[in-house]
Amino acid sequence: MKTPLLSLALSLSLALPAQAQDKLTLMLDWFVNPDHGPVILAQELGYFADHGLEVEIVTPSDPNDPPRMVAAGRVDLAVSYQPQLHLSRHTGLPLVRVGTLVETPLTCLVVLADGPVQSMADLAGRKVGFAVAGVQEVMLDAMLSHHALAPTDVEQINIGWSISPALMSGQVDAVIGAFRNFELNQLALEGFEGRCFYPEAEGIPAYDELIYVADPARMERETLARFLQATEQAALFIVNQPEQAWQIFRDTDAALDTELNALAWVDTWPRFATRPAAVDHGRYARFEAFLAAVGATTGGIAARDLVVDVTQEATE
Repeated sequence: MKTPLLSLALSLSLALPAQAQDKLTLMLDWFVNPDHGPVILAQELGYFADHGLEVEIVTPSDPNDPPRMVAAGRVDLAVSYQPQLHLSRHTGLPLVRVGTLVETPLTCLVVLADGPVQSMADLAGRKVGFAVAGVQEVMLDAMLSHHALAPTDVEQINIGWSISPALMSGQVDAVIGAFRNFELNQLALEGFEGRCFYPEAEGIPAYDELIYVADPARMERETLARFLQATEQAALFIVNQPEQAWQIFRDTDAALDTELNALAWVDTWPRFATRPAAVDHGRYARFEAFLAAVGATTGGIAARDLVVDVTQEATE
């Protein structure tokens, strides 16, 4: 039997309107794939809702769009790349890193293992494809320079989304911007063996592969702090229960239930940032200095102006 007090409490709770949730639009860097595990899991497991958020997840029609969409005020938040953040700031886009999704490099230069390119030096006179203008060209140029090659020693071709197909068809001899957790598995499933040349082993400082960027003049720090708390909760769920997490991720869309995504998931989940709000100023300072040293930018942007700890600021 309910007591009068309990009955009154239940009546009041039913009469109260549901608490409004803060809306946030997030643009991914690419179509939905295992790289976005913490975002999709936070949505599916209700962590965003638990933190008072209604998150709309959208995908770009062009991989160059996400930073520009944030700068234009079309979306609140975007998944981007640390190298692209530096370059975007030097072109005047008002962006800062507010969180990390994947905390280790994934990008690499991929060739066919049995092809003519057995070393970086073998790229001379050959065609190299890239997907994201600017950032991947800079990384390719730096990797070439590490082996005494000039950018003009290769023909660079914008291949857009067609990374593995361009390599398999012979359209290009190598691709920069391929993800080691994705394209290598895709090649293997098609009967090709790929080989990666890793940027962090070819003269480029280690960096955060996938980050969240926002416009500091428009962003709501407290709202973003809750977004990061939800994705941190999801990342920890994935680390603790990777197989169950994969099943939840896979079941969100029939298009995700592929052998390629299953393989990529295994190669991806150990790289998720389990402290997405944490800031490594040194990593950003080193990459800013590197870009200046290779002539890609004039340098000079302090790490404190490139990254923000929204969780710290939200509690001050």
